[in-house]
Amino acid sequence: MRAPGRVQDSSRSASQPPGRLPRLLPAGFGAGPVSLADHLARYGPAQPGAMTGPDRMALIEMALIEEVERSGLTGRGGAGFPTARKLAMVAAGHDPVVVANGTEGEPASAKDKILLARSPHLVLDGAVLAAGLVGARQAIIAVHHAVREIIDEAVAERRRARLDPIRIRVVTAADRFVAGEASAVVHWIERGIPTPTKAPPRLSECGLGGRPTLVQNVETLAHLAFIGRFGASWFRSAGTAAEPGTMLVTIVGAVRQPCVHEIAIGTPVGEILDMAGGASAPLQALLIGGYFGRWADAAAATAAPFSAAGLAPLGASVGAGLIAALPASACGLTETARVTRYLADQSAGQCGPCLFGLDAVAGEIQRLAEGRTSGLARLQRWLGQVNGRGGCSHPDGVVRLIGSALTVFADELDQHAQGWCRGSAKTPILPVPPRWQS
Repeated sequence: MRAPGRVQDSSRSASQPPGRLPRLLPAGFGAGPVSLADHLARYGPAQPGAMTGPDRMALIEMALIEEVERSGLTGRGGAGFPTARKLAMVAAGHDPVVVANGTEGEPASAKDKILLARSPHLVLDGAVLAAGLVGARQAIIAVHHAVREIIDEAVAERRRARLDPIRIRVVTAADRFVAGEASAVVHWIERGIPTPTKAPPRLSECGLGGRPTLVQNVETLAHLAFIGRFGASWFRSAGTAAEPGTMLVTIVGAVRQPCVHEIAIGTPVGEILDMAGGASAPLQALLIGGYFGRWADAAAATAAPFSAAGLAPLGASVGAGLIAALPASACGLTETARVTRYLADQSAGQCGPCLFGLDAVAGEIQRLAEGRTSGLARLQRWLGQVNGRGGCSHPDGVVRLIGSALTVFADELDQHAQGWCRGSAKTPILPVPPRWQS
């Protein structure tokens, strides 16, 4: 077996790694997608793609999976599962398939759409490399409808150049919040119904068409493409020792320039807000990690490093890579109630705790936001009855959001009970589709 260092050295001789951030969203190419020619001129050719027989064994001998393990890369879709472990599990199966997950059903998030719109070939490189590492002959790219045309053109460019040794298929992802979960993506591709489930077997054992299936977020695959070129040591030159690398973060709400930025993991939350031009008004709270994340007091959160370890004291996690800034002029209970109603309506409808339980808690938190606090004990009891009992993790995420709101906005509960609310903002802060905006 070849030493991993030789993999790094040979790839570095063919291309130049980005010297500083951003890595994933290259500067100097304008706002449009980077063409295949510009992509290859900047980074050089990727590592070999999907192969079988002796060629696949050569990839294994190059120890790229071990190199990925040394890099410490984890999934950037929210779960944070170690990428090398997932690759190894799928590689152990017969006739696997790779699915690049660019669904991004989170209404407040734009990181995957921006990445696909700007650096489509980096994602496709990662998908092809992943296919080679697990022995797959096909990669399916599931993307939001907003970027479908860009990805179709990028795949066509690669086909004309005869670049990839595997078949690449592009599909438009389902436009639902639950549709981004890995099993939901597989079910959508397979039968047109984006139903998530946490029941066995694992997708790595039995996924699309009964085959072992690697489902990876598109940002994870873009990082994988860089590790294949430049190695683990380069990847670990950013971030922390325990949580290496960079990640894309969407910053929305009361900031001067809502945007997507690439950060080194461990960057203080306050510095990330500064990347978005800073707060546009005094802040009372931040929603960390997405709509399955947690509210946190703004003063405490801004000092915290944006990493699993740094956010743990707040009870939060990086999740889907989202920071939403809530101004003091907004009502946290009203914002949470509106998002909860949206999330309840996004139920896959496959179990009672989700279909009926979330509808009930959405109604109860709306009543709390309207000042009727007599149902607080009932809401807390219902949250305990819903949590952990769903057919997927959707109810658990909603419970997490509401539970943090009841803690962070406890003073507002008392104010609402007395008939007044400090919130004066007329425009909703947290984005949801039009139907749920009022």
